[in-house]
Amino acid sequence: MSSSRVLKNTLALYTRQIIIIFITLYSLRVVLNELGTDDYGVYSVITGFVTLLAFLPGSMASATQRFFSFAMGENNSEKLKQTFSVNLLMYVAIAVIAYGLLQTVGLWYVTEYLKIPDERFDAAITLYHYTSLMFVFSIFTAPFIAILIAHEDMHLYAMVSVVDAVAKLGVALALAYVDSDVLVFYGLALFALSACLAAFYISVCVKKYAECQLRKLYWSTSLLKEILGFTVWTLLGQISTAFRNQAVTVLVNQMFNPAIVAARAIALNVASQVAVFSNNLNTGLYPPIIKSYAAKQKDEMMSLVFNGSKLTFFLMWVFALPMLLEMEAILTLWLKTPPPATVLFTQLAIVESLIFALSMPLATAARAPGKMAMYEFILGSIQIAIFFVSWWVLSLGYSAEWVFYVAIAANVLMFKMRLLLVNYLTGLPVLPYYKKVVVPILLVLLLSTLSSVLVLHSLPNNLFTATFVIVFSMAISTIAMYYLGLDKHWRQKVATVLQNKLFKNMKLA
Repeated sequence: MSSSRVLKNTLALYTRQIIIIFITLYSLRVVLNELGTDDYGVYSVITGFVTLLAFLPGSMASATQRFFSFAMGENNSEKLKQTFSVNLLMYVAIAVIAYGLLQTVGLWYVTEYLKIPDERFDAAITLYHYTSLMFVFSIFTAPFIAILIAHEDMHLYAMVSVVDAVAKLGVALALAYVDSDVLVFYGLALFALSACLAAFYISVCVKKYAECQLRKLYWSTSLLKEILGFTVWTLLGQISTAFRNQAVTVLVNQMFNPAIVAARAIALNVASQVAVFSNNLNTGLYPPIIKSYAAKQKDEMMSLVFNGSKLTFFLMWVFALPMLLEMEAILTLWLKTPPPATVLFTQLAIVESLIFALSMPLATAARAPGKMAMYEFILGSIQIAIFFVSWWVLSLGYSAEWVFYVAIAANVLMFKMRLLLVNYLTGLPVLPYYKKVVVPILLVLLLSTLSSVLVLHSLPNNLFTATFVIVFSMAISTIAMYYLGLDKHWRQKVATVLQNKLFKNMKLA
């Protein structure tokens, strides 16, 4: 039952996400054109610095999803209400702490140490204030999104994501008609959107879910201690994730010009958009994996982890392969004149994201028992080391792309460590995982890559060839995934879900 629902939720997110990814990528092109390379570099480093604190809501959102899903797996309504009350108070405290840090230590560092052109300094500081407030609203929004996901209400989540993407596109298009400073206007407009989004999520969850009420406080000291214990260790993972991306961006800002920073920002943005399909699947996997563990349905949990690992990778690979092969043509068509090194940066960022995508269901399974100390300490240490190794490599005079090489090597190591740790925490078998997950993935990679490269080098280099290679590589990847990547049982599930969706659409027509 859980696996069928996961596939249905994935299909709902998948169809809407195709719209979102094109809207978001086009918005980025518009923003880059309107702001210019230097201002976009300033915007990237300011927002990147603020989101160094993203580990705060990220850690709490992970805890909220885990404890809500666990209580649902136990069918414990009282614990659901207690989880909401405890988390709500913790989020208020987090918001106050975060804003205080941003307006004191953070503001001091931005004014004293970030490399910002003198003529753009005032605009950058104003943008920093808007971004700080936007971050606070994201903290208030995070628990309600977590609750929505725990209830597996993916249709509403997907719909709001589409509206948010369209609204951001509207803001980007409006930049062409702004008479004032476009960088300041862009920050103000995004702040206003984040406030509206927070208000919507809060009002919907309070109205829709019985446990999300503000009239009565359901307190539990023991639950608070349990959530704090889980969250404190999850914080290390979130801090290390922030270092893996944003702190390295600040490092690149210190050692290279704004165009290189902009190239890295574009690369990370593109990679995140390519990864969004696998992220959505993992979002759908999170509740059923936790619920099946809480209900002591170990076989169901293992099936979700094994097949979820393959599907999260495949959903990214179907878009990653054509982009890896035709990255220069895609970026030129999209951005016209991308900043130097953008093509290589983006290819490397996608490779890094592919490795991480394979690990996501393992990370979810590791959270099911609630024992996060050893898991987060080991993996967090590796992720933090990415920043320091990158610093060392760049100080030796290596070029900027080496920060991606360091991250790729670290992600391979983290995948192996995750597998061993999940085996220790949940009993997930290592050798069957390699046999049922890694081997089919390698077969799909080998067949789809060799076929696509052969086609690419058999045709002349022009726009028609690029289009044909993109379509061919997506088609051959999909076919290889279905017949080589999935076992017979999951092929039947996928076929059934697709047939039901097609029949439903024909009936509505």
